Amino acid sequence: MPKILNYGSLNLDYVYEVEHFVQPGETIASKSLSVNCGGKGLNQSIACARAGGEVFHAGKIGAEGGMLKAELDKSGVNTSFLVQDGGSNGHAIIQVNAEGNNCILLYAGSNHQIKEAEIEACLDYFGAGDYLVLQNEVNHISYMIDRAYEKGMYIVLNPSPITEELKEYPLHKVSLFLLNEVEGKALSGEMQEEKIPEVLKEKYPEAEILLTLGERGSIYFDGEMLIKQKAYPVKAVDTTAAGDTFTGYFVALRAGGRSVEEALDLASKAAGMACARKGAAASIPELAEVNMQW
Repeated sequence: MPKILNYGSLNLDYVYEVEHFVQPGETIASKSLSVNCGGKGLNQSIACARAGGEVFHAGKIGAEGGMLKAELDKSGVNTSFLVQDGGSNGHAIIQVNAEGNNCILLYAGSNHQIKEAEIEACLDYFGAGDYLVLQNEVNHISYMIDRAYEKGMYIVLNPSPITEELKEYPLHKVSLFLLNEVEGKALSGEMQEEKIPEVLKEKYPEAEILLTLGERGSIYFDGEMLIKQKAYPVKAVDTTAAGDTFTGYFVALRAGGRSVEEALDLASKAAGMACARKGAAASIPELAEVNMQW
């Protein structure tokens, strides 16, 4: 079975429960504050592990990041390639409103202090057919894509957040784009959601496209096969890690040999369960839980 390397972000999430998102010039009181483990990278690695994947997390944590490593270890993620230095850890300030929606302010910190020598030492352990999972929350993404492509790895990119720099990456080397409608519109230039997968496939003919649409499900397109996956309705409590849960599950299940249809369905169920729970990493279900509930 292919190994999964997630070279991704690790954040401390400061989560504020609010009645509504704070507006410009407004000061409001939060109902609660919690400090949780997060970052798209960490969440996706934990989702991969809880879906049964053999996943290695590479990245960098700061002086206060010990709880991040502990959370990965507890979830069965291999942290051999996690580097700690004395700088400030990446963190996020997250508002969660009464409807369970969120808005997020990121500080990159140690996530943007990764060095090329660290990347080389890590990639030496992986080879052709192994998976590399990336988000746009760490530095040296172009370098990682180039080196992984040379090794024949299967490169999964979740292009979040969208930046001008991202558009300069060697995106033609990506194997799978896994992105939401906002990212899809930005990367494709297409405003009609149903056309985004086709436009992206034309731009990047070697890639598979998986477009997530929240409560409207997802669309997979590989140039021949078009699959529309429904979402599983739940009462949303906190949507923070729903997309990362979907990503991690889909990657792990595909790496484990499941069909696209099976992986989409289980990933959708797992994402729904994550929406119904508070927190980021803490909300991600185990595969056994998903199978039991649905």
